[in-house]
Amino acid sequence: MLTKLINGFTTAWKGLSLTVKHLFANNSARRITTVSDSNYFKQLEKGTNTIQYPKQQLPVPEIGRYQLDVEMDDCIVCDLCAKVCPVDCIDIEAIKATEAIGQTSDGTTKRLYAAKFDIDMAKCMYCGLCTIVCPTECIVMTNQYDKTVFELSDLVYEFSDMPPEVAAEKRALFDKQQAEKQAAKLAAMQKKEGGA
Repeated sequence: MLTKLINGFTTAWKGLSLTVKHLFANNSARRITTVSDSNYFKQLEKGTNTIQYPKQQLPVPEIGRYQLDVEMDDCIVCDLCAKVCPVDCIDIEAIKATEAIGQTSDGTTKRLYAAKFDIDMAKCMYCGLCTIVCPTECIVMTNQYDKTVFELSDLVYEFSDMPPEVAAEKRALFDKQQAEKQAAKLAAMQKKEGGA
């Protein structure tokens, strides 16, 4: 019993002494350097604090994975990014066009409208798989890492700018075209059967 009591006081004293040591240590601001700097880990020995964010910011590496961004002019709405996403944070709704609606910057023909293209960054695990499978490279990871918001719903980013009325109009046009094609096909079949 006595050894447990002594062990408890010894442990508490070690923790308290460490806390007091850091309390009265040198509180100089941290010098911002990259990890490749030879002095990077020696800064801790000098009694420096963590960086004073937002006044100081760590340098962002070139290969860092941060905020997703989509260039909608280059998107062909192929849905590959949503299919490969392991956490299902990309929500896409495509509407077929009646004819080609343009080309991307790499010359790919666009045949689908993006009625909805939402990315929920609260779910995103920053794996980068969506950027790898994109055939037109329209979805990229930027170097923005601080997206602080007060509401969780503010982390859902909507990249499609198509209003619901326009989306309904595009769907109606496609449905009308499909009905006309089906009617023409039935008429051709009836004509073929009648002439035989």
